[in-house]
This record gives sequence, structure tokens and C-alpha cells, in this order.
Amino acid sequence: MEKRIVVKIGSNALTRPDGRLDVTRMSALVDQIAWMRSHGYEVILVSSGAVACGRRELQGVDHELDSVEQRQLFSALGQAKLIGLYYDLFREYHIHVGQVLTMRDNFQPGEQYQNQQACMRVMLENGVLPIVNENDTVSVTELMFTDNDELSGLIAQMTEASTLVLLSNIDGIFTGNPADPTSKLIRQVPPGTDLSHYIQTEKSSAGRGGMQSKYATAIRVQKAGIRVLIANGKRDNILIDLIEHKADTPHTEFRP
Repeated sequence: MEKRIVVKIGSNALTRPDGRLDVTRMSALVDQIAWMRSHGYEVILVSSGAVACGRRELQGVDHELDSVEQRQLFSALGQAKLIGLYYDLFREYHIHVGQVLTMRDNFQPGEQYQNQQACMRVMLENGVLPIVNENDTVSVTELMFTDNDELSGLIAQMTEASTLVLLSNIDGIFTGNPADPTSKLIRQVPPGTDLSHYIQTEKSSAGRGGMQSKYATAIRVQKAGIRVLIANGKRDNILIDLIEHKADTPHTEFRP
């Protein structure tokens, strides 16, 4: 759909340096999504941040819990807090939101895929904004998505979106380390372009992904005929500037 956009907000775009949820930034992104909706765009939001929410919410956790148990505990607690915050913020704009928790199995061909697709369709037809995240309480080890970059790409294809926007805390793909002033931002990536030699392999501090994950997702989604934008969610008005095609807005675009 021409005006259907999937917006993925990564953990690093939603957290402060101390790892706590940045509610001010979250509110600013909600304001921008509300602006998009008021200008006729259908938006599907894929949001990270549940585990970070839960980790900061619960103090004195049993440190004998293994990494899977901690992830289950923090995500169960944090997802409730995260969706509650989104509910309150979008309610100010009279926007109804619906939570969609999904797993990798739901994207295999068959009844589960069709049911999830039908759920997303009926939400959009009735003006409800889907907020999607992985169901981390039951998705563990091999059942997990690589990260929410992969999930957002699958959602974009499932819903036949025209554009996928991947927001993190980096402006896009650079020719070197983004912290190096000699590195240049790559703004356009035509189909068939190989940028693998430019991709940093380090993962983000707050999330499971990194630029390598975003690049892999962007290539797959680009091949499916969907435009992909990688941009910095911490920049003021980034979504509005991208939608309005402001020439000086830093980002990397994968054209289908």
C-alpha cells in the first residue's frame, strides 16, 4: 500500500545512556507518528524496549537466573509497562492502539500466518495502530527472531507496506566507523549494491541487533519491492523530515 509505513524503533532509540527508558524521546516519536496518521498514512509500529523497561523496573532480581529466564522475566514485566506508556501517549491524540505479540513460527506459510495477517488487516481497517513486538516470554533460543529488525522486515512484507523505517541511534550506514569524522554517510543504495565491507559488526548496547542486522533486513526487504530507510530516532522530527523528503535529513535509503 502506497501510504502504509512500518516504523521500527530500536532499543537504542528509546533508552538513555544509563539504560533507562527515555520517555521524552518516546513521546516525541509518538507525536510524529500521530502527525503521519493525520496526513493520511497508515502506520504499523514495531517497538523494542520491553526488556529494558523490565530490567529497570525490577530491582534486586535473583542473579542466579540464567539469561533466558532473565529475558522472560524482564520482558513480561516490561512489555506491560511499554504498552501502557504507548496507550497513554497515543490516547492524547485519540488514537487507538492494539498490541501484537508474535513469534517466528507465525511467519511460516499456513493458518497462523493467515490469522496474523487478518488480525493486522482488521486493525488497520478500523483505524487501530498495531504495536508489534516479539513475544519474548515464550520465544527463546532457536524460536527467536534475530532481532526486531528481522521482525519489522517480515511485518512490512506481510502487510504489503510501501516503506520500512528502521530507527536506531545512528544516522545510517557509513563508509567507516560513524565516530570517525572521515567516514561518509551513504545516502542511496540502489538494488544489487554490496555494502557488506562497510558494515560494523558490533551490536548495539541496549538491543540484540546492530547495523549488520539492519543491512541484512534492508537488503531482503528491498528485494521484495519495499523502500527501506535507516535513520537516527534520536534526531528531532526525524520521521516528519523523512516523510517530507527534506534533502538535508541524514539517512540511508534502499530503493526497491
